[in-house]
Amino acid sequence: MSAAETPAIVLSGVSRTYGDDVTALDDVSLTVKRGTFLAVMGPSGSGKSTLMHCAAGLDTPTAGSVVIDGAEISRLDETRRTELRRERIGFVFQSYNLVPSLSVADNITLPLRLAGTAPDRAWISSLVERVGLNGRLRHRPAELSGGQQQRAAIVRALAAKPAVVFADEPTGALDLRSAHQVLGLLRDLVEDLGQTVVMVTHDPSAAARAHEVLVMADGRVVDRMLAPTAAELAEELVSLVSAGQG
Repeated sequence: MSAAETPAIVLSGVSRTYGDDVTALDDVSLTVKRGTFLAVMGPSGSGKSTLMHCAAGLDTPTAGSVVIDGAEISRLDETRRTELRRERIGFVFQSYNLVPSLSVADNITLPLRLAGTAPDRAWISSLVERVGLNGRLRHRPAELSGGQQQRAAIVRALAAKPAVVFADEPTGALDLRSAHQVLGLLRDLVEDLGQTVVMVTHDPSAAARAHEVLVMADGRVVDRMLAPTAAELAEELVSLVSAGQG
């Protein structure tokens, strides 16, 4: 199998339990092809955040295996897992996680500097232009709007050319207009650059911008929908809540 054909993510029989009686993930298997925009949604407590944490190497499954870009990460020690995250995974969070005292330019390249990697200036410049932050690189985060801060965070996530970008509620702190722009940007990155994006969200409108939506309840995948509408996703969510699933 060539590198281009290797799936971005493969989860096989992944479970995550806490203590003796809390099962956050229950035997989840999942393959995500490269160049896919996948949203993961479900009611509160459905396991969607735990799924992302295990898939991204931020948490260790109790059982099963996680393979990112052809490398199994679930059995690595923490040092090697941290290295792999820096090399192959990008993160976008609801709270942006920009360092207030640094300029936008320094925030974007900070993970590369921490990893001892020289930034690809041409690549970063092309990303900055794509997200519309030219002229803002010397600003500090407090001088930007929420949407601009999130766009800076997206450039930071892509700076190392990761195999996968995980986005955790990336529009949760944004107004509707900024949220629409950020979701459009994420989809464009997939369609134009072949990036793989996995987004966790509780918002049916946000999830509907993805190519596929994984619906979770009670730690399991209960549906996988191709190009669903926001109305279809909202109806699915309501039915799960009404059935007492979470």
